[in-house]
Parts: sequence; C-alpha cells; structure tokens
Amino acid sequence: MEFEAAFKRLEEILERMQSENPSLDESLKLYEEADKLIQISSKNLAKAEKKIEAIMKNRDNGIEVDQTQQPILTNFEA
Repeated sequence: MEFEAAFKRLEEILERMQSENPSLDESLKLYEEADKLIQISSKNLAKAEKKIEAIMKNRDNGIEVDQTQQPILTNFEA
C-alpha cells in the first residue's frame, strides 16, 4: 500500500472514531487497522529516507549507486 493511501485511510479512521462514537468492538477493529497502517507507513518512510540519504551521499561524495540506491563496490584485486 502506498503511503498516501495509508495516510488517507488513517484520517478516515480517526474521523470515524471521533465523530461516530463506535462500539467497543468496532473501536478495537479500527485501532487494529490503524496500527497496521502506521506500521506500513513507517516502513515506507524508512525506505524513502534511505533513498534520500543514498542520493545525498552520491551527490556529495561521488559514490556510485545501483538502481536500488545501494553503493556499487569495486573489487581491488592486485
């Protein structure tokens, strides 16, 4: 799930919990869903942060990276 979709669903859950006064069972279901969405969003943000760090390192230090933004290593055999 994309970050934006997860964030939108989190907003919907929050609005529902604040305005509709759901039952305890419904509140627990919504809380569980929100928790999963938060975990997904956190992972997506961490991935984005790593990509940004790699891009900045590449720009600042001339480090070459592959398509997954992992450093390209050079074999120094004599």
